Amino acid sequence: MATAAAPTIPQTELVSPTRKPQELSFPLPKALHTTGHVHLTFLAHCVMVHLATSTPGDSAGSVKPMGSFVYAMPDRTSPNATISTTLYTTSSSIEYTTRVAKILARRIRQPVYVGCSIDPNGLGQTVEEEMEGLTHIVNLIVEKYEAQKKQ
Repeated sequence: MATAAAPTIPQTELVSPTRKPQELSFPLPKALHTTGHVHLTFLAHCVMVHLATSTPGDSAGSVKPMGSFVYAMPDRTSPNATISTTLYTTSSSIEYTTRVAKILARRIRQPVYVGCSIDPNGLGQTVEEEMEGLTHIVNLIVEKYEAQKKQ
């Protein structure tokens, strides 16, 4: 009687990101006492971005919601269009997260994952002030992307 050999488990190799994650903090324009935080990871075929804000009144031990998580990629048939999919939704941040993801995918021409807990309505800004902050965040990320691409 023949006995079946136990199946062998294939060995896997851990692969680390091509670049170390970058963590950036800066004051948001026109948002008094609000600091923007960006966590960037540039991988070989995509970019991961996590966005958050903090204010001096935030306690260090408090737990904040993670916010929304969106995947966006440039449309190969139309350079001005992007395709996005919502992976996780929080009602207060989904529109802002989707907007950032689509803009980044179009500007850097690579797929992006964007996690964002920024609630623009909670900051009490006008539309113009919100757009100035969004522009600052996107320009900063694109600048860092271009700099790492040259390395």
